[in-house]
Amino acid sequence: MTELRNVEQELDRFRIRLIVAALTVLCCFGVLGARMFTLQVLKFDELSTRAEKNRIAVVPIVPNRGLIVDRNGVVLADNYSAYTLEITRSQLEDDLEQVIDELAEVIEIQPRDRRRFKRLMGDSKSFESIPIRTKLSDEEVARFTARRYRFPGVEIKARLFRNYPFGEIGGHVLGYIGRINQREKDDMAEWSDEDQANYRGTDVIGKLGIEQRYERELHGTTGFEEVETSAGGHPVRRLRSEPATPGNTVRLSIDIKLQGLIEELFGKRRGALVAIDPRNGEVLAFVSMPGFDPNLFVGGIDHDSWKELNESLDKPMLNRALRGTYPPGSTYKPFMAMAALATGKRTAGQTIIDNGSFMFGNHRFRSHGDHGLGAVDMARSIVQSSNVYYYSLANEMGVDLIHDQMDLYSFGRKTGIDLEGESTGDLPSTEWKRNKYKRPEQKRWYAGETISLGIGQGYNNFTMTQLASAMATLVSGGLRFEPRVVREIENVVTRERRTVSSQSVEPLGLKPEHVAVINRAMHGVTQTGTSTKVFAGAAYASGGKTGTAQAVGVRQNEKYNASKLADYQRDHSLYTAFAPLDAPRIALAIIVENAGFGAEAAAPISRRVLDYVISGVYPTPSDIALVQKGQASAPIEPGVPVASVPLPPTRGAGLDAQAAAASAAASAMGFPAAASGPGAAASGVTLSPLAPVRPRPWAPRRPLPASAPAPSPPASPRSP
Repeated sequence: MTELRNVEQELDRFRIRLIVAALTVLCCFGVLGARMFTLQVLKFDELSTRAEKNRIAVVPIVPNRGLIVDRNGVVLADNYSAYTLEITRSQLEDDLEQVIDELAEVIEIQPRDRRRFKRLMGDSKSFESIPIRTKLSDEEVARFTARRYRFPGVEIKARLFRNYPFGEIGGHVLGYIGRINQREKDDMAEWSDEDQANYRGTDVIGKLGIEQRYERELHGTTGFEEVETSAGGHPVRRLRSEPATPGNTVRLSIDIKLQGLIEELFGKRRGALVAIDPRNGEVLAFVSMPGFDPNLFVGGIDHDSWKELNESLDKPMLNRALRGTYPPGSTYKPFMAMAALATGKRTAGQTIIDNGSFMFGNHRFRSHGDHGLGAVDMARSIVQSSNVYYYSLANEMGVDLIHDQMDLYSFGRKTGIDLEGESTGDLPSTEWKRNKYKRPEQKRWYAGETISLGIGQGYNNFTMTQLASAMATLVSGGLRFEPRVVREIENVVTRERRTVSSQSVEPLGLKPEHVAVINRAMHGVTQTGTSTKVFAGAAYASGGKTGTAQAVGVRQNEKYNASKLADYQRDHSLYTAFAPLDAPRIALAIIVENAGFGAEAAAPISRRVLDYVISGVYPTPSDIALVQKGQASAPIEPGVPVASVPLPPTRGAGLDAQAAAASAAASAMGFPAAASGPGAAASGVTLSPLAPVRPRPWAPRRPLPASAPAPSPPASPRSP
């Protein structure tokens, strides 16, 4: 039986299928069109930028770090370029240790390089390159380049390295730079986007001293380079670039020749010296001994060097001038005398009888030598350093009145010097003790504790920065400044110079007649007092005060005998000084740890410093040798003009080719000398404008001293 087909029905079905297919195709083209519209119109800017990023790599250009120069334009910190061998762990195809072993067959890699690399790994992410070797020679670069195909993830990079030409001279004040660690990266996350962008490509940052405090000035502005890359990421051509702007030049108020002299005078002894210009607060010298060589930290310090610095009993990494706190001893007496005059507790002519000791209850506070001075007025109490006079004065004033008077001179609080990490020290009061201790019996202030405060002992603990700043305030009649180590900052592009003035603080308003009494008394110390022999024959009039601070307590019935004590248990030697007498241009404070009486060790160094600044005279080598041994008083022979003495010996930056970039940068930065640096005016030498002075080739200075560290502050007073 034949089946009849319904042609019309089949045609209708075909038309439906055709319409559905047409609609499907149309929808697909609609979707494609919509997607094309979205990509090519709506998201054009975004995708175009993304495509450009795939095609163009933006490479940061790290700026040259700014120079640090002294007051006369001598370069204290500069830069040089060198090659480094670096490993990016995320790009390695083999085990890290295996790669390092294979690299050691091509380029010498010492155990200290491996230790430094592992230490840096802890502060870095896997995609960051870490140097395994620094300062490669041209031969080493060529050897690695010929075998580079064997080491994916390892490459040669050209980096800038910091150089400190004078080595350990001024190391504590200059500080050093080091690789940015994780803690610092976390801190940077709080910075503004602009500041974070300025540190892209930067691996190092200032860690201590000027390098840390003036990091933003020294860093410069990061540039960039747009490079067109292939699909494989290889550079094809440079499209455009924005050059980096070098960091600014930071000019210090310190004279490096004076700084080097003071460090040489200390020899192997520990201690600190701070010298300030009372007229403006400029720091003329800032010494902490022993020091350290900042060059050790450039590129990462090796394990052996770090262990030597960190475990040394002399604690060379401790900035004694800024963070070391000591009892001021008898150098405190002029301040106590001024407080007595200001509060009306004593007059200049009022006398007390010094019979060699002061009894408080059943406790006997002894004087030096256990012999009395008889009738003592204020001037004689300073000249002859009477303990009994200040025992009784402290008892009359009380701890809180003493605190209020000494707080005016910045004792017990930060001076505001432009260096990070300043210690506050301890200026005792009843409130201070309540906050200091936890147990109720410790919180109470006992009247007997006040007595020893009068001679700068007991709970008194101050830094040499505080003591020098206080001396500058006292001898200037109450002028107060926040000390400043940096004098000027020069913009390397515009050559504009910005003066970094010391922040002026409201003057104390000391009465001129009171200041005259104290200054004349301190002048008497150099004429008929405890430092007479040291300042014999000086061509200028100066004032000063010796001090001896005990390092360990001595029982009431015992006598101090240095020969029976270990080195680190002996008394500290202190001296404060100023000159000239009528118009002071320098005030200083010095401590030589465990060196005995102030006139034996500290005062002779002070004399040479004042000779340098006021008379323009530099001591002879034989005189310096005696001072180093603690066997000097006045100079044994006439010195030579400061201008005739060359700069301290220095070390080079490395290979001459590596230092060429730094030399070229420095020679382009003319920096006229100060019109009158310390000692220049007095010596009759006029300094002409000059470019930053390049140091001479390096010569070693001295080994680290091997004596014991500074002990903890004493518990009871003894002698001035």
